Amino acid sequence: MDRMSTEDRPVAPRSLAEALRARGDAALGALLRSRPDLITPVPTDLTQLATRAGTRASVVRALERLDRFTLQTAEALAVAADPAAYDELLGLMAGDAADPAVVAALPHALDTLREQALVWGGDDRLRLVRTARELLAPSPQHPSPTGLGPTVQEATAGMSPGRIQEIVTTAGLPSTHDSVSAVTALAGLFGDRRRMAALLAQAPADSLEVLERLVWGPPYGQVTADPAPRLRWLLDRGLLLPTAPGTVVLPREVALHLRRGLAHRAPEPVPPAVEAAAVHRPQVVDSTAAGQAYTALATVEELLKDWDEGGPAVLRAGGLSVRDLKRTAVALDVPEPVAAFWVELAYAAGLIASDGEADERYAATPAYDEWREQPPAERWSVLVTAWLAATRTAGLVGGRDAKDRTLSALGPGLDRSAAPEVRHRVLALLAALPEGAAPDPESVLARLRWERPLRGARPEDDLRGRLARWTLSEAELLGVTGRGALSAHGRALLGAPAAVPKDRPAESSGPGDKLPVHHHRPAPLTPLSPAEQAVASAAAARVLAPLLPEPLDHVLLQADLTAVAPGPLERPLADMLGVLADVESKGGATVYRFTPGSVRRALDSGQTASDLHAFLAAHSRTPVPQPLSYLIDDVARRHGQLRVGAASAYVRCDDDAMLGEILADKRAAGLGLRRLAPTVLAAQADPAGLLEGLRAMGFAPAAESAEGDVLITRALARRTPPRSAPEPVPDGPPVPDDTLLAAALRAIRAGDLASTTPRKPGTAPAADGELPRTGSAETLATMQAAVLTGEALWIGYVNAEGAASQRVIAPIRVEGGFVTAYDHTADEVRTFPLHRITGVAELADDAG
Repeated sequence: MDRMSTEDRPVAPRSLAEALRARGDAALGALLRSRPDLITPVPTDLTQLATRAGTRASVVRALERLDRFTLQTAEALAVAADPAAYDELLGLMAGDAADPAVVAALPHALDTLREQALVWGGDDRLRLVRTARELLAPSPQHPSPTGLGPTVQEATAGMSPGRIQEIVTTAGLPSTHDSVSAVTALAGLFGDRRRMAALLAQAPADSLEVLERLVWGPPYGQVTADPAPRLRWLLDRGLLLPTAPGTVVLPREVALHLRRGLAHRAPEPVPPAVEAAAVHRPQVVDSTAAGQAYTALATVEELLKDWDEGGPAVLRAGGLSVRDLKRTAVALDVPEPVAAFWVELAYAAGLIASDGEADERYAATPAYDEWREQPPAERWSVLVTAWLAATRTAGLVGGRDAKDRTLSALGPGLDRSAAPEVRHRVLALLAALPEGAAPDPESVLARLRWERPLRGARPEDDLRGRLARWTLSEAELLGVTGRGALSAHGRALLGAPAAVPKDRPAESSGPGDKLPVHHHRPAPLTPLSPAEQAVASAAAARVLAPLLPEPLDHVLLQADLTAVAPGPLERPLADMLGVLADVESKGGATVYRFTPGSVRRALDSGQTASDLHAFLAAHSRTPVPQPLSYLIDDVARRHGQLRVGAASAYVRCDDDAMLGEILADKRAAGLGLRRLAPTVLAAQADPAGLLEGLRAMGFAPAAESAEGDVLITRALARRTPPRSAPEPVPDGPPVPDDTLLAAALRAIRAGDLASTTPRKPGTAPAADGELPRTGSAETLATMQAAVLTGEALWIGYVNAEGAASQRVIAPIRVEGGFVTAYDHTADEVRTFPLHRITGVAELADDAG
């Protein structure tokens, strides 16, 4: 790309504010979109916008969002002259060899820095914002990422004039009359490739070795009071300069000569490619992902079913205890980190919350009941939508916070505002691969580090890298990916629907196989808005729905008192079977086992033996095995023979021999039983304890009411009051939408017009930013005169909220204590109360 010539360029701006003032609305809008913190709140004018763009917090945030090459460009400008010409910057980035990739990429990087107001000025006078230069320029306390040290001028700032003249003379330069010209001559020598090469050709080999060790940084070294000859040779010629007692530095000009002009050892103009580690047929990927999506739904349902009667207690500091997390992991048959993920996902989706009671516990929310009634694909859509937007990060559970406290599931301290952006970016990188291609995780991490190098400058602080790894594993758990590759519904979730390729290659397992060419719209680079994500999630659900298995209405009963569900079951069947039998194993098929305890549980819930026989006969594809029928009849025959009521508690039975058997059993000693009548025993234990004790002894007692009726025991579902899902913690101010952006630009332009419009001599305020001050009579007279002449005026105005502003108006009518005028700053006709106008001033005749 050809850079603009000096003759074609307009007058160079003298400040960042002037550079912003020369921009059009589209360029200003791009700045505010890339740095939304600049309009929170909206600046009064462009001068305030420029000031805010140069604050340390805003500049740091902007630098953190630069990719590696753009950041390297800013770092090169920080060690270049201020201002610097484009050719100087190009030399620092491309070196003497003029790397073609760097030459091609540099204009875009510079345009990005200009767009974000980190650099301003034309190509002949490029200026890095002062705060950015302070952050990136080298200093002894904060070495530059370039590894360069101070310039000759900076390094010799405290050196005596005599010593400077000695260095100049030893270096082969003529002595000068002052230190300034001597330092200039020395810097000129070091910056001249030909003369510098001749000087270094005279250097001893061991002296050159010293320079080689310092050339790529850090540029500082330690010396003794009596330096070795190899160091003395360098010190005498200024190739090393002292900065403190015992410390020397390699001047920047010397290092650049040794580096052949490069500011960075390895400029990275091209982002590292995301490589495919394996390739699978898209149908295999989609079916695998769909199967995992259904497993995800079943896991969340099992979690909530486990907590249906009231989940674990809430810790005093909030969250789950380690013991409760372990118990949940055992119940779900998953590792503890995976259990923490499912718990956090259900919480993010608004399906569980604290009940808010005195003995605070976690329980399902009313939203869970609504969620269960939705079709499977829509339930999956709810989960993944919540996952994409959640800032709570399950991967941190078990770690330590800044105060060395353990981070617990559902507890505080798990929010990481970068999580949604990283999740979306990882999935977008997967979407850029051909369909069916699973990425190499290390190449994904390398790409993320290139895109945001400052967010993971140290390995121990590489939160983005950890978030990316968690994203890859969580996406597989949720069924967004299958076998590591992004599924068709995963692409739809990102707003990038998958296309059907012309041909499908055979299954392969290596990156060397030929990949099919697919034509699909690429995924957006930034997360979608809530409205856009809702549309994309609905589309993903439609893509997933045909891939999910249809619920079955039958099971296969076997003679070993088990039932096999060859797939997902319809909800009424699954609920009833969950009461009548215990789950023995899960997988592609679920195995249920019938036991005396599980049959008794069904009878306790109000079912009769005939009900159970009819249920099994209706839902089994195989005949009901005789052992199962015998088991049901046997448990039903004994069920309720013993009746337990409240005395404190009693047991009654028509068979007095059975009561005698109970009294004789040593295991009944703890129940405190005594015979009141031939068919009645009294107990010191409460009814619930008595029921459990008798069941432990092998009996099948039933609870009865005061009227003598059998009590039907059903588990009571516990629900919290209505709760909303936790709000994500934003990563800074949100990107403004088009409406807000247009309003902000209009306000900034209006304020800038009012603050920069020329006034007539003698009418300007005493200081910049002050409102004009005139008396009521003068204000009224000036307004009436302007109505007759049609001139524009500059006024100060305080609105009903007390906010002061400057405006340029053209009065149309003055009456009843109000002035009706065309407001140039708002571009509309408005009415102003005269008592709210602080003063008025006439504009200069040449004011536009």
